[in-house]
Amino acid sequence: MNNDREKLGSRLGFIMLSAGCAIGCGNVWKFPWMTGQFGGGGFVLVYILCLLLLGLPCMVMEFALGRASQASPVRMYQKLEKPGQKWHVHGYFALLGNIALMAFYTVVTGWMMYYFVKFLTGQSAELGFVGMITNPGVNVIYLLIAVVLGFGVLSFNLQGGLERVTKYLMAALFVLMLVLGIHSATLSGAKEGLSFYLVPDFSKINGSVVVGAMNQAFFSLSLGIGSMAIFGSYIGKGRSLMGESATVILLDTLVAVLAGFIIFPACFTYGIQPNAGPSLLFDTMATVFNNMAGGRFWGSLFFLFMVFAAFSTELAVFENILACVREMTGWSRPKGCLVCGIGIFGLALTTALGYSLFHFQPFADGSAWLDFWDFIVSTNLLPLGAFIFSLFCCFKFGWGWDKFMEEANAGKGWKVKNWMRPVFQYFVPICVLGLYIYGLVTFQWK
Repeated sequence: MNNDREKLGSRLGFIMLSAGCAIGCGNVWKFPWMTGQFGGGGFVLVYILCLLLLGLPCMVMEFALGRASQASPVRMYQKLEKPGQKWHVHGYFALLGNIALMAFYTVVTGWMMYYFVKFLTGQSAELGFVGMITNPGVNVIYLLIAVVLGFGVLSFNLQGGLERVTKYLMAALFVLMLVLGIHSATLSGAKEGLSFYLVPDFSKINGSVVVGAMNQAFFSLSLGIGSMAIFGSYIGKGRSLMGESATVILLDTLVAVLAGFIIFPACFTYGIQPNAGPSLLFDTMATVFNNMAGGRFWGSLFFLFMVFAAFSTELAVFENILACVREMTGWSRPKGCLVCGIGIFGLALTTALGYSLFHFQPFADGSAWLDFWDFIVSTNLLPLGAFIFSLFCCFKFGWGWDKFMEEANAGKGWKVKNWMRPVFQYFVPICVLGLYIYGLVTFQWK
């Protein structure tokens, strides 16, 4: 065990940092538009079931792997696997997943900042999503700001940098969400919007809805690429991991559900289609704010909230990448931040310029670099990573159920029970693999 490994200063820091990694654009950008496209309340119901039946077990396993190994994803398998085994190869794919995620997530973070600045300065009237993503200068400048701010925070030590900043970001995020949620509840279309959002239409639930809900659950919780394992490696054994995982998922779900409370009443109030897709949070919400009393204030508040949400995940995933690189090279935090920052910025230029200078259509019409990176992460590495974690933790040819349960149950709090073993050992990997294959077969390749 590495006795010099940095530690988080408190349980609150761990909870907020883990929740910060989970809470982000997946909750307040992707979740609402996927809910709209998949028919509303039915998708929400299946999503919550996926969180409970698949997300919770996978998060417990990731935390356990990180805490037991006291290492980043690229090293944790090497410490836990039996001699001669090759599980550690997945550690490098986990690092790849984090890098691929930041290849588009940093650009989306820049979009959030751009819209916030435009509303704050009263220049929102001419805002347009297409105009923004096709402007090379805007994309590169705001991408650079997102990367520099992120790795700038991480250049400080763990407690003084990432833990402290994330606590403030998460506290501000919840306050902003509460204010915006209360405001949306007063709109004239609140009843209709919330009915669409919360009342399931079971006729709209099919295989594609279930696959979308599973992928969204893993994306929202950042599961499958070691993003949670790294934070498990920063905590002690004072608390058992089932309860900690449940707390993180509760906070994550609260933010996602509140995001719908903010968006859907506004959509139905102003006649906006809830199935508008990825532009829902940009073109649609900008239109809503530009046509309501006090729109500049509410728009600034909303996109400030989005900046907080995006940065909480960006910081957490940057920390995962940085930890992996530092363990492989022995670099200091400042040097690692500089090199990783340059690398992420260079790779993310594909997305930033993908709608202007670097045209690339990987799949159906309208797809671009963002869709390619999202396909690599959301459709492939997240579910496959969760599948591999479940095999490694639950079977004797991996780490093994007994060692996993001993680690997960160390400390006070909720415990993993033996009656849960079939869920972890069979239900999770079979469901994940089955839905993954179904998702590939039904994917819109062209």
